[in-house]
Amino acid sequence: MSSVEVEQLEFRYGERVALRDVSFAVSAGEVFGLLGPNGGGKSTLFRVLSTLLPIQKGNARVAGHDVANDPDAVRRSIGVTFQSPSLDGKLTVLENLRHQGHLYGLSGAKLKQRCAEVMDQLGVADRAKDFTEKLSGGLKRRVEIAKCLLHAPEVLLLDEPSSGLDPGARHSLWEILLGLRNESNVTILVTTHLMEEADRCDRLGVLDAGELIASGTPNELRCMVGGDSLLIQTENPETLKAKLQEQFQAEVIQLGDSLRIERENGHELLAQIATQCEGEFRSLTLGKPTLEDVFIKLTGRDLSAGEDA
Repeated sequence: MSSVEVEQLEFRYGERVALRDVSFAVSAGEVFGLLGPNGGGKSTLFRVLSTLLPIQKGNARVAGHDVANDPDAVRRSIGVTFQSPSLDGKLTVLENLRHQGHLYGLSGAKLKQRCAEVMDQLGVADRAKDFTEKLSGGLKRRVEIAKCLLHAPEVLLLDEPSSGLDPGARHSLWEILLGLRNESNVTILVTTHLMEEADRCDRLGVLDAGELIASGTPNELRCMVGGDSLLIQTENPETLKAKLQEQFQAEVIQLGDSLRIERENGHELLAQIATQCEGEFRSLTLGKPTLEDVFIKLTGRDLSAGEDA
């Protein structure tokens, strides 16, 4: 059974297309990641699924409820965190949770119990009386997620959940998220442009310029890139690219001052380039394909930063 179903969804800001014919389904208890650059349409999609933006064209269902026709039921079924903080820094952790609970009609003993449960789940029970403005970035994100869990939603929509966190805090947060999925069978839909996060998802959808251009497990997507991935850093990318294309009949993708080549038995090509192009590059690196290699293969661009849509 699918917890999230999106069919031919489109959305425009005036003449600019933010989503174009997007379709996918997320099964109950699945962690599904939307991978793409800032500006690719990820945040717009989340705003539509969370009923903050209207459906202009297409259909969407969340937890069995039609987003366009039954938005109140959708809101009761989801927990949402966006990139922008929603905590009141002048309130304690517990006070933030209590006010969130009131929005969902919780009060009395039930609210007290739920606050204790979610603080324990997110590892912030010992910070209940701390003002949130004093917390680290990682702890603030935990409290944000605790807030959206108070009403026991079936689906979590997490927009760049570890944005701004250091690697250690990011790892801890993802351990908590995967634990929630395993313990409560909650469905998690997450947007990211970080390869580390994308690799922890059960399945991924690659979203670029508002279009879903590929989907599958991380390994399935990596298999789209044949053989090895060769990365060359050079001062003269245009000149070296032309030489590699002519001399080795290689398909070369240029990204700034970097060149990328896909090749079976890439170590053989690496040795040839190292010998025949000595002095023409700063570094020469060989590795197995990454999810970023997949994105580059599909779009000809890397996951560059920008304003999200």
